[in-house]
Amino acid sequence: MTEAVVPGMVDAGDHACLTFTDTEERFDLVAAFVRDGLRAGLKVVCWTDGAGADAMLAQLSTRTVRTGPAVYRGQLTVAPFDRSFGDRGASAMVEALGHEVESARREGFPGVRVTADMGWATGPHAAAEELITFEAKVATLFNDGRLCLICQYDRDRFDAVTLAFAANAHPKTVAAQVYHEHPLLRICRQYSPPGIRVAGQLDYRHRSVLAQALAESRRLDRHMHLNLTGLDYIDGACAGLVVATAARLPASRRMTVTCRPAVATVLTLSGADAAPRLRVLPAHDQP
Repeated sequence: MTEAVVPGMVDAGDHACLTFTDTEERFDLVAAFVRDGLRAGLKVVCWTDGAGADAMLAQLSTRTVRTGPAVYRGQLTVAPFDRSFGDRGASAMVEALGHEVESARREGFPGVRVTADMGWATGPHAAAEELITFEAKVATLFNDGRLCLICQYDRDRFDAVTLAFAANAHPKTVAAQVYHEHPLLRICRQYSPPGIRVAGQLDYRHRSVLAQALAESRRLDRHMHLNLTGLDYIDGACAGLVVATAARLPASRRMTVTCRPAVATVLTLSGADAAPRLRVLPAHDQP
């Protein structure tokens, strides 16, 4: 049975699956996986498919991952996925993973973390059975406990049958902790930078769940990051709660809110300018 876990619960010897539709949440989860691996002194490899290497490095950097030093010292590799895997079959990809494990051993790393965008399997030359073969063959690489692998599946690119297979083929499924899930509003944990993410429409009816999420971030995170880039609407009650939470932070801590102009206006009207430990940034910036 597949176990649902948050990024911090993925460790050496784990083979996990990340399915996504929200690319922002996907990059957040991947960034946390990479960041934690680098901090633990592991070799980290990111194989990208939809995003190029430079774009992926930029996404990681904006999420507080120190990519430059890690790339320079050979601890982090970010590269486009080898499209020839679709032609040469699952065995080629398993061999490539085995090579990364052996390279990490030779370079003196205690283990290697790999995250792979499985979009290659939707290419014109990739047979569906190759994906099944890969997920079966890769199991042998986890025997010595040095490899940790997260396979990423875009729900918009894979059919329901393949996604169900992917979920069953992985002992763990990585997902963000969700405080509220509704077609009009999603409130979930953000892992890199740490805080919470809110998307949709937020009003007084959801004040209590917002308070719960903010309280947990205040407890867990030294500096709180409130990602409202996907928020279309916020009312005075919820904006006031955000400002009040920031106002109660001690002098050594801060809250950074990233949002659209309309949301920033409501925060300003709710007293954001008078909260010294609150920063409000436009949506195209990152804290």
